[in-house]
Amino acid sequence: MCGIAGFFNPKRDYTREKMKWLPVLERMNKVQKHRGPDEDGTYLSSACGFAHVRLKIIDLLTGEQPMVRRCGETEFAIVFNGEIYNMHELKESLTAEGASFETASDTEVILVGYMLHGREFIKRLNGIFAAAIWDSHSKTLCLFRDRLGVKPLFYTKKDDTFIFSSEIKGLFAYPGVEPVLDKNGLCEIFALGPAKSYGKGIFKDIFEVLPGHVLTLDRYSYSDKAYWRLESRPHEDSMKTTIEKTAWLFSDAVKKQMLSDIPISTFLSGGIDSSLVTAVCAEELKKQGKTLHTFSFDFTDNQKYFKSNAFQPSQDRPFVEQMVSHCGTDHRYLECGNKEQLHCLYKAVDARDLPCMADVESSMLYFCSRVVQHNKVTLTGECADEIFGGYPWFHNKQAFETDAFPWSQDMAPRQTLLDDALIRELSMEEYAKEAYEKTIHETPLLAEDTPEEKRRREIAYLNLRWFMVTLLDRMDRTSMYSGLEARVPFADHRIVEYVFNIPWHMKCPDGLVKGLLRHAGAKLVPKDILWRKKSPYPKTYDPSYEKLLGKQLREVLSTPSSPIRTLLDPKKVQRFLNSPSDYGRPWYGQLMAGPQMLAYMLQVNYWLRAYRVRIV
Repeated sequence: MCGIAGFFNPKRDYTREKMKWLPVLERMNKVQKHRGPDEDGTYLSSACGFAHVRLKIIDLLTGEQPMVRRCGETEFAIVFNGEIYNMHELKESLTAEGASFETASDTEVILVGYMLHGREFIKRLNGIFAAAIWDSHSKTLCLFRDRLGVKPLFYTKKDDTFIFSSEIKGLFAYPGVEPVLDKNGLCEIFALGPAKSYGKGIFKDIFEVLPGHVLTLDRYSYSDKAYWRLESRPHEDSMKTTIEKTAWLFSDAVKKQMLSDIPISTFLSGGIDSSLVTAVCAEELKKQGKTLHTFSFDFTDNQKYFKSNAFQPSQDRPFVEQMVSHCGTDHRYLECGNKEQLHCLYKAVDARDLPCMADVESSMLYFCSRVVQHNKVTLTGECADEIFGGYPWFHNKQAFETDAFPWSQDMAPRQTLLDDALIRELSMEEYAKEAYEKTIHETPLLAEDTPEEKRRREIAYLNLRWFMVTLLDRMDRTSMYSGLEARVPFADHRIVEYVFNIPWHMKCPDGLVKGLLRHAGAKLVPKDILWRKKSPYPKTYDPSYEKLLGKQLREVLSTPSSPIRTLLDPKKVQRFLNSPSDYGRPWYGQLMAGPQMLAYMLQVNYWLRAYRVRIV
């Protein structure tokens, strides 16, 4: 796992100004060093420059990047972020075609495959990836991203130069690229945040390579094409076959993602998703005489304040203990205190380059910083809820029937603290509505779908394009901030393609939430785990945390130089702070209620100041 960056301008000859442009590449590396603390490198050709920071996971000795290969007079160069889980199969196939390899890295597999087959080779990759490839003969730059957007890749244009980077901060390391926020950017922050429209980078003129897309640039043209799209197909398998196929796909995805030259670990919450991942990993390692390392997360003294509710019916620890005993893992219980969570609230902004999921994100960042002290690779249970229908809005009648994002139906909570003039200027409802309808219109449907089946597909597609990507962004930035590689087996595109087309009565038989997944994993985990009611990622219930947030927000508003002062109504904020603690209906997802609103505004203020954002 790594960080990549670079620039491209076919009208220049960068080799004539090496002393000017190599330092730019080095700056782009420096700001992303957390993504690859083990190694870094640069490459400069006539028309482009590449920068790369490396986290050593595969081929520790010879996998340096940027990687350069020659074919006759043509030079090919690549920078790659991610892992290719089917690298061995691909390498065998390419070798049979006559290819030779100088390393044991998956990077070289991509590069050689591209040299032989061009962009079509991308379709054969199974993994998480974002990459850029330079072809000196055609003077072509090719950028591509994995099908579901697990690995990030942003870009912008400055004059005639195309600039790209794994993280937005890498773009700002290029001369003249500045953090500017326009009306649309403000709408992204306040109407959609912590989600964002796919393809956009929030800042003015900053974009992202879309998941499943490939960008091609040369002297004369620019193209953006999808190499993969989710499609609707009739599901013809029986229930028995569907369960068996789901079980095989899941198990195969986990085994493939165990690919590593260093020890792996898993996140273990005691829920069905992480428990299934852990069970497969533990069994495979036992065959090798190895013990799996596992980690669980909670908040200091949370048992004192926890109250069961519809979103979080039970605490995790008893179920974690049962899974640790069942699988025989080497387990560590990690806890986060209020001060650590508050401190990491701002680190999370640095990691994402944007306001994010408040303490849901800051706590994950803290936990990742603890995990990496023991393991640099981990597998998680992320994405199962989006794919198998685990969230309440898959089942709640009101959410099912709403004509808005089901995890953020009501705009009123988002406007609770905002200045009235800003609310009128932004037209937040219209902006969110347009974003929602764009995705609805893109949803792949079948002509024979009933109205209910059509809506099922829409809800599923919304989750894949929006909610899941937000969580994948959280996982990537919080883990890579500490140089931890987090893998997501449920986001294997083969699972997504298959399960998307399974009828609802099979996904949730007899109304059982994620019933298909539970039946598919019946042989892997204890019954208490298998049938445990869904409980999401934990959050603190300590009221003193909210008090700390309120104190900090009061300090922000009393400081004349605080940039968020022009966006908030001080009287509204004061009324909000004086009201009873709000752990009621979330304003985003399941976990972001009143305290998280305060934390989000603190993040916005920090972001505007630290990034010197200019609002136009």
